[in-house]
Amino acid sequence: MPLPDGFLQELKFKTDINDVVSTYVTLKKRGNTYVGLCPFHNEKTPSFTVYPATQSFYCFGCGAGGDAVTFIKKIENLDYIDAVKLLAQRAGMQMPDDTAYDNGVAKTRRRILEINRESAKFFHNYMLSQDGRAGLDYFLSRGLSIKTINHFGLGYAPDRWDSLLKYLKSKGFKESEMLQAGVIKRGNRGCYDIFRNRVMTPIIDVRGNVIAFGGRVLDNSKPKYINTSDTLAYKKTYELFGLNFAKDSSSDTLILCEGYMDVIAMHQAGFTNAVAGCGTALTSEQVRLISRYAKEVILAYDADGAGQKAVEKAINLFNQTDLKVKIPSLVGGKDPDEIIKTYGRDKFKGMLEGASNEIEFHFLKLREQYNLNTTQGKIDFLNDAVKNLVNVSPIEKDLYTSRLADELGVEKNSINIQLDSYSKRIKSRQKKQQFKKIVDDNIRQSRKESFETSLSTKQIKAQDRILGLLLKYPDCLKLCDENTADLMSDGFYKTVFRLITQRLQNQESIDLSDFSELLSDDELGRLSGIIARFEYSNNSKSEFADCINALNEESKKANTADVSALSDDDFRNLFKNNT
Repeated sequence: MPLPDGFLQELKFKTDINDVVSTYVTLKKRGNTYVGLCPFHNEKTPSFTVYPATQSFYCFGCGAGGDAVTFIKKIENLDYIDAVKLLAQRAGMQMPDDTAYDNGVAKTRRRILEINRESAKFFHNYMLSQDGRAGLDYFLSRGLSIKTINHFGLGYAPDRWDSLLKYLKSKGFKESEMLQAGVIKRGNRGCYDIFRNRVMTPIIDVRGNVIAFGGRVLDNSKPKYINTSDTLAYKKTYELFGLNFAKDSSSDTLILCEGYMDVIAMHQAGFTNAVAGCGTALTSEQVRLISRYAKEVILAYDADGAGQKAVEKAINLFNQTDLKVKIPSLVGGKDPDEIIKTYGRDKFKGMLEGASNEIEFHFLKLREQYNLNTTQGKIDFLNDAVKNLVNVSPIEKDLYTSRLADELGVEKNSINIQLDSYSKRIKSRQKKQQFKKIVDDNIRQSRKESFETSLSTKQIKAQDRILGLLLKYPDCLKLCDENTADLMSDGFYKTVFRLITQRLQNQESIDLSDFSELLSDDELGRLSGIIARFEYSNNSKSEFADCINALNEESKKANTADVSALSDDDFRNLFKNNT
């Protein structure tokens, strides 16, 4: 059953989309709207727009759009019901009785979270028992205190096939639910625990839910690590380990590490703003998540080759945001955990404070590649070095070119000439790429429209306008008859048209939020785009009638084309069937 309309109307009244979005996105007023950098794709030029008048948002870059509920769904990775719950809590409202509205997805997600919570308790309590002493000894040997162990809820999975399975059954959970949670597997002889004889690290989201686990062996056996696969409650590419604690630190800087133990060790040492990815390489989704909580990120990756490659990839991802990036030179250990144990907190703090920016980091790496004692080495170094100065500010460019000139004993003007030449080549290449992207996007969109609906541009524009006019000028409903819906193409247009007209006939509201439970995110985004691009009409009814006539004309053309494609026999049979 859907949520009660009265409850949704009250939530709508108490929720201002500008306030909701501002929690996650820095918005600037532009006329009657607010704009900012889209949190759903990487961009440096704002294309994300909030419309207070319609309580909606739309991104002209990626097409994301909807109401406050849709925004929370997307940015917090929640289903509809949980997004409504979050907004209701924010507005100081009580949710209706769960049993009255709960849907299958929301219920399954909640059961997964309940299973994860019970599993975390089981692993932790088992580790503190005599039988689980091996797990506790492992964490103690890694220099963790009991306080830290409890703080992170660390645990140990028994070296048995079905210990967790039996425990969860005793708590009333079904095997099918455990399978959905990813804590057991089904084999030829039945179900069994995924995590066995491993120290366990629960992954907790920013709302305090246990959403997944990471398990590590106590010895050198393989696989060394096992992580929870994606579930309805967990998408590893969207999550950061330790963010539930780091978000509450007073710093506007996050320290990004590679592993769970690095984060735990750093928190124990007082660096409570440390986070790590969840068993995967850094993703653009995680970068956007970091940008919500920080203005600066320090890449404290391992000092080995793999770690340095990861730094390069991370820099490229962060370059698509406004975040400042710093890279410390970690010496004396393979990772932050080892350095802190060997040299102490203060030494590691000094490394962080002495971190270089991405330009200095690249210069440092280039110096290691070339012999600067030779002329050719200097030339090769400078040819690569100027590539890092293309997009910096004029002040930075002047400082770095002066520094390079002094270091290498060359004229500053020579470096500037080389830099200008490279900049021109880059701009020319970017223009070609942008033009190609526009052409490709247009072709792709045309193919998509042709494949999905076989619609002409005239039909698309007419249907967009019809939906927009109905939403802005509900009196246009009087111009619709029983055949109007048939003129709308199957799929998005017909679905939305029927929803709008049905609510108007029932004298119900037709705000965007009224459709958030009924439409998919893509459909809601598309409808938001129609609203965002809508131009007000001086004669709405006349324009509405013109759009209806346009659809009728296009329909006749299509029918004529269909008839012309018939064989002679089929053509004659057509008339026979009509008599």
